[in-house]
Amino acid sequence: MDGQDGLHPDLAGLAFLLGVWTGAGRGCYPTIEPFEYLEEAVYTPGPGKPFIAYRQRTRRSGGGGEPLHAETGYIRPAGPAGAEAVIAQPTGIVEVHTGEVDSGRVCFRSAAVERSPTSVEVTRVVRRIQVEGGVMRYRLEMAAVGKPLQFHLEAELFRDPPPAEHPAARV
Repeated sequence: MDGQDGLHPDLAGLAFLLGVWTGAGRGCYPTIEPFEYLEEAVYTPGPGKPFIAYRQRTRRSGGGGEPLHAETGYIRPAGPAGAEAVIAQPTGIVEVHTGEVDSGRVCFRSAAVERSPTSVEVTRVVRRIQVEGGVMRYRLEMAAVGKPLQFHLEAELFRDPPPAEHPAARV
């Protein structure tokens, strides 16, 4: 362990992810109408262990704010410049990723995408995350339902507490 905070030393290269992040994003795909959403993502270090617990949820922007999506998982360091992630979704999709970490950036590429018998077909996912100061930007590309890998989601999130100019970013 590392000092008072209990952060495992192997997590040093991924520490930029830690915290509660809120903000807004947009999504589209050839099989759905474009949409906007609000998001909360939480990255918590394992207590003295070399993993980060990840939890995310989104809701529709504007009136009603009904829930759209949620996922949960774990991120683990994999050597000095690598990482792995396992992410499960209530839609029946489980993603296993390998990734590269470099100066506040991580790019995860699916090594496997598994699904329950009734879930929609997803065959490949790429997740790119960049953190600069208190701002996280990410982009998700997906190959699904017979379509090739392409843009699906992007968002800009702010480490809590969010800046005063983004009070509506809370999920």
